[in-house]
Parts: sequence; structure tokens; C-alpha cells
Amino acid sequence: MLNLNLAEKQLILFDLDGTLVDSATDLYRAMNMSLNALQLPLVTEAQVRVWVGKGTSIFCSSVLEHLTGIVDAAQHQLLLETFLKIYNADPCVETQLFQGIQEFLDWGKAQGKTLICVTNKPEQPARMIVENLGISSYFADVIGGDRFEQRKPHPRQLLHCADYYQTEKANMLMVGDSSNDVEASRRAGIDCIVVSYGYNHGENIQDCQPQLVVDDLRELLA
Repeated sequence: MLNLNLAEKQLILFDLDGTLVDSATDLYRAMNMSLNALQLPLVTEAQVRVWVGKGTSIFCSSVLEHLTGIVDAAQHQLLLETFLKIYNADPCVETQLFQGIQEFLDWGKAQGKTLICVTNKPEQPARMIVENLGISSYFADVIGGDRFEQRKPHPRQLLHCADYYQTEKANMLMVGDSSNDVEASRRAGIDCIVVSYGYNHGENIQDCQPQLVVDDLRELLA
């Protein structure tokens, strides 16, 4: 269990999809456009909500495994390239902030916290989303899953933030929605809060034994 003193947390890292924004509808739209282009059967939004969160490559693998029972390397590469081209061109049609996010970001800015978006999504669409939703000015950086060789659950992105901003790990906090965020934080040695409403690959978020689960980030400000 986390004994949270937000006042001590100077550097706050946020996952994007499923934590800050509900992006599943746009991911679903782009995936079905991609499948249609490759003359493959379509998938449902409910399925997409289970498959997203571990990065685009794994998302495409999950789709192909469901549709064909196997993941052919050439077909996977083709779907990945097609999806990225379609999704990156317009990643923020129906994507929107979850409830409580705007207020929490306002609080962080008012308190002089350094806020970073740390996502497994490629950096280009991640930056387009925060820009389109009017929250880019809150973040000192948006670190995509393609900036480093490793991505969550590897702690590389989180450790980069600690080093770059010269912040003690005790003064850092990760806010996420999945086992990826919990494991990356654990391996980095920093505290982690998860939201209950996000994308956790169809698994119960409690199964990965997070330090704290909240339904709305405004609970932390009460």
C-alpha cells in the first residue's frame, strides 16, 4: 500500500492511453481501416480495448492471432506499417480526456510540478494527441515508445526522467493504468498509482498488486 504525500512528488509521470486519454475508439477505427485495406476480417471495439496498451507491434500481433490463429512475420509487418500510416495521419478524431484529468493537470501546474507523458505509443501520434486536446503545455516532455530501444514494462523511460531531471526517486510518481506501468515503476524503484478505468489487456488491475488504485485522479486532491 502506498502512503502518498503528493507534496513530496516533484516529478510526475503519466501514461497516455487509458490513463490520460480514452483513445480506443480511434485505435479501433484505424485498425479496421487497416484490416479492410489488407482484405482481412474486421474486429470490434470491445476487442481492441482488451488488446491495446502494450505498444503498436503487440497490438497488431494480438489482432492477427485472433483473426488467423498465427502471427506471420510478413503479414505482421504489413499490418503494422498500414496501421501506423493510417493512425498517425489522424490519431485524435474521437479521443478525449478522461474525467478528472484536466483538474489534476491544472493542480500539477499550479503546484509547480514537472509533468511528463511516458507512453508506449509512438511519439508522433502521442504528441499530436496532447496537442489536439490542448494539454501539451502542461508537459515538459512527451516520451514515446520509439524514443529508446526499450519501453514499459522496462524501466528505461522512467530512469531517463530521473536522470535528466536530476530527481530523487522518492520525489517521483508514476500514474498509469496497466501492469506495464506497475512493473516499470517497480523496476525503476518509484511509487506508482493506477486508475481503475484504463486498458489492462483484459486483466484485473488488482492482480499485479499495485500500490494504489483510484477511480478518478481528483480523489488524490481531496
